[in-house]
Amino acid sequence: MIATERLILRQWRASDYLPFAQLNADPQVMEYFPSCLTSEESHLRAQHIQHLIEQQGWGFWALELKASGAFIGFTGLNRPTAPFEFNPCIEVGWRLARAFWGYGYATEAAQAALAFGFGELQLTEIVAFTAVQNQRSQAVMQRLGMSYHHDFSHPHLAEGHPLNKHCLYKISHNA
Repeated sequence: MIATERLILRQWRASDYLPFAQLNADPQVMEYFPSCLTSEESHLRAQHIQHLIEQQGWGFWALELKASGAFIGFTGLNRPTAPFEFNPCIEVGWRLARAFWGYGYATEAAQAALAFGFGELQLTEIVAFTAVQNQRSQAVMQRLGMSYHHDFSHPHLAEGHPLNKHCLYKISHNA
């Protein structure tokens, strides 16, 4: 568990699965992903994330508001398995329910995840990436002190797909 001023980054609970499925079914939350997820797909994703945290001690942690105990999404670190040109790498990522956008939660939680990555895991570099159209996530990356590196084609999306073009951001331990 990692605590910030307003948030707790923690292991997943069964009670997180329904609100996670709801946010993964929201077209605005999933605007920069190829599609929304079904409840079954969402539950399988949550179980996979939970298992990775059990195995390695870190991952995309469930994100909880300290004040209410509400599950609001996830934030954390991940080792992407897609055949990216910049692999192997560790990414920082987040996905929050729409009701919790605009409060700085993604930035606050991602800062804690970066501190864990550079401190506990002794990483020298962490990346983040998103579809080039996703200005909100790019703004979070910039607030985190990450620098734009380059654009690339996502290997799981066909050329010509509207979300194929992605941008890569990086931050080094000394940044």
